[in-house]
Amino acid sequence: MIPGTTDWPTDWSNSSIDLDELLVGLPGRVDSRDGIRPIDNPVFETVADASDWLIDREPIIMLKVDGQARAYPLQILISHEIVNDEFNGVPVAITYCPLCNSAVGFDRRVDGKTLRFGVSGLLRNSDLVMWDDDTTSLWQQISGEGIVGVHNGVQLDLIPTPIVRFGDFAEQYPDGEVLSQDTGFGFAYGRNPYAFYDTSTSPFLFDGELDDRYPPMERVVGVTVDDVNKAYPFSVIQEARVVNDQVGDVPVVVMWGADDTASALSASTIAAGDAIGTGIGFDRTVNGQVLTFTSVGVDVFEDQETGTTWDLLGKSINGPLAGEALVPLIQTNEFWFAWAAFNVGSPVFTG
Repeated sequence: MIPGTTDWPTDWSNSSIDLDELLVGLPGRVDSRDGIRPIDNPVFETVADASDWLIDREPIIMLKVDGQARAYPLQILISHEIVNDEFNGVPVAITYCPLCNSAVGFDRRVDGKTLRFGVSGLLRNSDLVMWDDDTTSLWQQISGEGIVGVHNGVQLDLIPTPIVRFGDFAEQYPDGEVLSQDTGFGFAYGRNPYAFYDTSTSPFLFDGELDDRYPPMERVVGVTVDDVNKAYPFSVIQEARVVNDQVGDVPVVVMWGADDTASALSASTIAAGDAIGTGIGFDRTVNGQVLTFTSVGVDVFEDQETGTTWDLLGKSINGPLAGEALVPLIQTNEFWFAWAAFNVGSPVFTG
């Protein structure tokens, strides 16, 4: 039995993985569940109020539902890893695993029930393993798939949750909402307990074989379209500034910008993190027309077909398609070692 799980009612016999792949990330606990406490009753505030404690370059997870937007600062998520939320009637889980730098959003509904997710205290390939308090099934954060228990094999519906600069979010969504530091836990948010982690060559509690095509902590835009996952390494898209591609049957564009976006995992405070940039993927079909993009300035792009200009968050600035917005893809910004471990044999864009 895995330490810290002795009293769990989990159906361990119903598993799609080798249980030896599960490692204890929070040793010494009688029950490791929620040793890292998720946020179950999130409070939100205005962009203006959040600007008192968030600076423009800080990274946030962006969520859009029916044209409305919310920001979940990594300075809060790094301490809680999961926010169980509801937005415009949709129950969602916004999750972040700092060991993999993976921000993933899910619809929490399974078989007519809305699940509450927590941090199990277990890791697989260094990635957060979640649990639900309805069946105590285990779920892989990076993929949203049930891996042990009643919900083994169940795939949660993923929702786009790119990591972007707070300043870009605030400019485009001045009426948006921001997760408040008023979480009820009394934490001193803004600190990074994983200082210098993103320059390490040894991912924490990763015992797999590292894929040496890129450094372990190289960030990638991991795009998911239907059953196809494709990686766009930051070093490649930074050089190209914009990548027009196709994943499965969907024409996609991956844009690079906001060069000063702070890393949440380098300096002792997130606001002082190294500048790492931002990569975001979109469907490049608008009104039935496939567009081809070029970079025409800092965080500004132009499509060759209509001459419309677009910003980094996919909003048209001016031109024939003014008022339109690109549809974001399901995507992550995880470290290369984690993407490669969970997507063996999947395509990688190399330029």
